[in-house]
Amino acid sequence: MANPLVSNKCLFLISLFSMSLFLDHYIITCIIASEDQYPQSQESDRVIKLPGQPPSPPISQFSGHINVDPGTRRALFYWFFEAQSESSKMPLLLWLNGGPGCSSVGYGAAVELGPLRVDKNGVGLHFNKYAWNKEANLLFVESPVGVGFSYTNTSSDLTKVLDDGFVAEDTYNFLVNWLQRFPQFQTHDFFIAGESYAGHYVPQLAELVHDRNRDRTKYPMINLKGFIVGNPETDDYYDSKGLLEYAWSHAVISDQLYDKAKTVCDFKSFNWSNECNSAIDQVFEKYAEIDIYNIYAPSCLINSKSSLSHSSWPPDSVNNHGLRRSRAFGGYDPCFSTYIEEYFNRADVQASIHANKGRNSSTKWMVCSNYIHGTYNFTVFSLLSTYTKLIKGGLKIWIYSGDTDGRVPVIGSRYWIESLSLPLKSPWHSWYHNRQVGGRIVEYEGITFVTVRGAGHLVPLNKPSEALSLIHSFLTAQPLPIHT
Repeated sequence: MANPLVSNKCLFLISLFSMSLFLDHYIITCIIASEDQYPQSQESDRVIKLPGQPPSPPISQFSGHINVDPGTRRALFYWFFEAQSESSKMPLLLWLNGGPGCSSVGYGAAVELGPLRVDKNGVGLHFNKYAWNKEANLLFVESPVGVGFSYTNTSSDLTKVLDDGFVAEDTYNFLVNWLQRFPQFQTHDFFIAGESYAGHYVPQLAELVHDRNRDRTKYPMINLKGFIVGNPETDDYYDSKGLLEYAWSHAVISDQLYDKAKTVCDFKSFNWSNECNSAIDQVFEKYAEIDIYNIYAPSCLINSKSSLSHSSWPPDSVNNHGLRRSRAFGGYDPCFSTYIEEYFNRADVQASIHANKGRNSSTKWMVCSNYIHGTYNFTVFSLLSTYTKLIKGGLKIWIYSGDTDGRVPVIGSRYWIESLSLPLKSPWHSWYHNRQVGGRIVEYEGITFVTVRGAGHLVPLNKPSEALSLIHSFLTAQPLPIHT
């Protein structure tokens, strides 16, 4: 993407002074000259260096706000990393976290699949050798408005209209406007990825892009090729049934509680009975003793007031069915949310990523917003018809599932995928990673389902090497290894 004349000049200088003590000076000069070839609209968003960022390897990154309404009252915050090599040829991958109310910067970028991870002390950063920008140009966005550094100047956006449709429309407008700011990526293959409640966000955004691509007189073409979602909330009936059965089959709850919940709960009902709510409350009380998002991982013992402290269990808000929605996530270090909040609430960090434009700088940045979660309107209870539509539309669709997640367990995902009654393409079999079973995979006509052995809710955090192999296979169509 750099000006070729500048690049040639750099090569000439490096060759000419290859034996000189001043080589480093010329290399630095060339890098700066190359970066100056970016349009000013992009260059103003460039992140020069984050506090605590390691000196190598070099990372090309941008961040800032993109307006998502006709005025300037609402904007989403993004963090973008160019691919580590051949960025002009690599696909563009948009990552979304769920919640609703959890930050894609705080989770996806800073602890899961971004190239820079926050250290355990919350002071600095270290390079993630399993970052997904090895495979794609990587774009994170904090959505919906009110999450992280994204903002709205209209209070009713957060109290009256915040639902799946509103989020999809805002994210679509973000994408259109971001591609106008970064036009060099407009023709790249485009994929969407996410986890948890982004099991709603991702296919709904894909549907909106798919539909609007068919009307080129009103909307720009976005080169959408497909999407991949991990441990995704998809269908309330199957997800709820799976949650209960997983808790019993993994010795979290007793036979008596399991039998009682099966008797009093009709998960197909729009409103759960008081008896069912009471039984499911008891299930969550048992899960509160461990980490529901990674049932074999240790719980966080830090006495913290973080928005994700496990001491807040059970959460204080429920959806219309009474099923409690996720706020916290598990991982190798279950206290990571504390470190993330410490880092992104630093004034020097916020200044370096241009984070306080248009928002109240005194507002604390949180990994997950309890307020957004509490005001969100849960109006969509199944995405199965969306999947059927997008499969017919020819999109590439993968579902993956960490098999130690109790919150959106593998059982529920298997149930809803099987309910689509798709023709079987390749039967259930193991795939391998570093000569060990990485998980299992089954391919249907239209959907590929992959499990990741030993991973919880945040697969790229729990099993980073396996997750990188997974996204490589998805993006390149190279099959996952099936032999040691």
